[in-house]
Amino acid sequence: MSKTTTTEQGNLGLGTPDGGTNVEKYEFEPIKGYPMLNWRGKRPFTATQFYPAQLKEVFGEEVGGWRNKIFWGDNLQVMSHLLKQFRGKVDLIYIDPPYDSKADYKKKIKSGGKEASTDSTSFEEKQYGDIWTNDEYLQFIYERIVLLRELLSKTGVFVLHCDWHRNAHIRLVLDEVFGPSNLINEIVWHYKTFQGQTRGYFAKKHDTIFAYRKSEDYTFHQIFDTALEDTIDAKRWASYIDEDGCIRGNKMPVQDSRFVRYLEKWKKSNGREPDADDVVYQIKGQPIDSVWDMKGLDPKSAERTGYPTQKPEELLDRIISSLSDPGGLVLDPFMGSGTTQAVAMKLGRRFIGADINLGAIQTTTKRLMEIAQDSCQGTLGGEERIYAGFEIYNVNHYDVFRNPLQAKELLIEALEIQKLEFSTVFDGEKDGRMVKIMPVNRIATRADLNELIAGFDYKAWERRKAEAPTRPVEKVTLVCMGHEPDLAAQLVLAAKPYLIDVLVVDILRDKSNLEFKRDSEAKIALKNGELVIERFYPMNLLQKLSLQKESAGDWRELVESVLIDWNYDGAVFTPKEVDIPDKNELVAGKYKVPADAGTIRVKITDLLSESWEGSIDNG
Repeated sequence: MSKTTTTEQGNLGLGTPDGGTNVEKYEFEPIKGYPMLNWRGKRPFTATQFYPAQLKEVFGEEVGGWRNKIFWGDNLQVMSHLLKQFRGKVDLIYIDPPYDSKADYKKKIKSGGKEASTDSTSFEEKQYGDIWTNDEYLQFIYERIVLLRELLSKTGVFVLHCDWHRNAHIRLVLDEVFGPSNLINEIVWHYKTFQGQTRGYFAKKHDTIFAYRKSEDYTFHQIFDTALEDTIDAKRWASYIDEDGCIRGNKMPVQDSRFVRYLEKWKKSNGREPDADDVVYQIKGQPIDSVWDMKGLDPKSAERTGYPTQKPEELLDRIISSLSDPGGLVLDPFMGSGTTQAVAMKLGRRFIGADINLGAIQTTTKRLMEIAQDSCQGTLGGEERIYAGFEIYNVNHYDVFRNPLQAKELLIEALEIQKLEFSTVFDGEKDGRMVKIMPVNRIATRADLNELIAGFDYKAWERRKAEAPTRPVEKVTLVCMGHEPDLAAQLVLAAKPYLIDVLVVDILRDKSNLEFKRDSEAKIALKNGELVIERFYPMNLLQKLSLQKESAGDWRELVESVLIDWNYDGAVFTPKEVDIPDKNELVAGKYKVPADAGTIRVKITDLLSESWEGSIDNG
């Protein structure tokens, strides 16, 4: 590990309260002095504000005063929230962000714990979209990298996982934010998954992983490839290796400089200079280089969750083991299926995770609970100290959209917008105003306006201005979920010399008047000392399965998990009964009530990761 320091870039200082409110604002200077990638609408990311987080659920106990943290919300808001407590304190950051692959990613939903064969018992649910304009994507990545650098400790390492779609652009953004001299490695992950013949190009079988340091004093542990059975060296040295896999000093091959790199001195005699017979060497393997030949996730692997683009635990094990210490803090704000969090828990690292998709939160929660259970049963390997407890937060009251991909259609229906089928600029019209629905899976920014600005109908505006010079040539409504405060002003400025009227409808502020989803229905009861779930109707799931209540069958076939807090305090859900069945099994539906139970809170999560919660008093 190197031990010198480097100059800090982009210092982030705590500013004064914003606008007299109780919201703190963080400001920092733009990074200068390095080659920069430019794109249309690029803006220096110079300030953000503190967003509140609400503790919703607690699982397991603290270890050494720490409980791991999972956040549901826009990760820009999550990271802004984390700055107050964790600025400069995260030891390893790994992100596997969208790749701009021009695709929507889906998860197979099946009922009954079996692979469904008919349309009525199986469908694909979109989990997230990866379709961007050039400007949207680069600004999105840039802003998050700037924030993540501020969270990284001085000895920390930042790792970004991408593929061929955008790796060239991302490398330049990383050089701008971290400085090109702070690149540790460009790693090529060659995944050995099967692919048929291709025409006109070589099969695309690798991803790129960039590792950057914040200073020259960073954490790095050399790791080794111990699979030497098929190498030339192993065959040459086979006669020298004992049954226990060691080599005695007096059997060291002569004049073979390559041999030493595979060996580690294990033991010396005490009290005197060791001779050749005293020194024992263990084979430690060949140092891993920057090309990783490693399989992708096996479709039949037990760790597979069904979440799209899930990465294998072996890959994250290598990253976390080599670039962090036991007990170190690992952050992954693009959590997905929770592979980073699962591996961090197994390796005895503390972790923070975040995702905007509720499906990712539920998938990760289920996965971590299963690992924690294995830890309690003593079947989990890795470090002796396991940080198994974790808590779930909701950032900025992000509880409107369960799946952001469905947001546009839900908003059009809820706001009673007349949909425009053939417009490439606006999504609809209402009360004489043209409506544009901004991306609701993040804060709307100036970059998100570029597509709208490029589509302005200046010829029509010129006619309207000639007819009525003092009236707006267009009335525009922007529908968003969180936005920069000058969003409307930026659009008005971009339209000059024409006058437009811009109204911003913020769902976070106005959601109380809107209804976006059909709530699930359930009935629970206490009978003969047991809590009994008598029925459960997940309305959105039934609709997608084209099922009526009467024909839904066994409700347990539609359930992913049942969690029970036997003494609910009315604020934070702390489940003590966890019913997560194995594949092809169903939840029990009946649970023995403890003698000291009070207010009982039940959470039933269906196959869409949507939940019903209800309470019943014992007594």
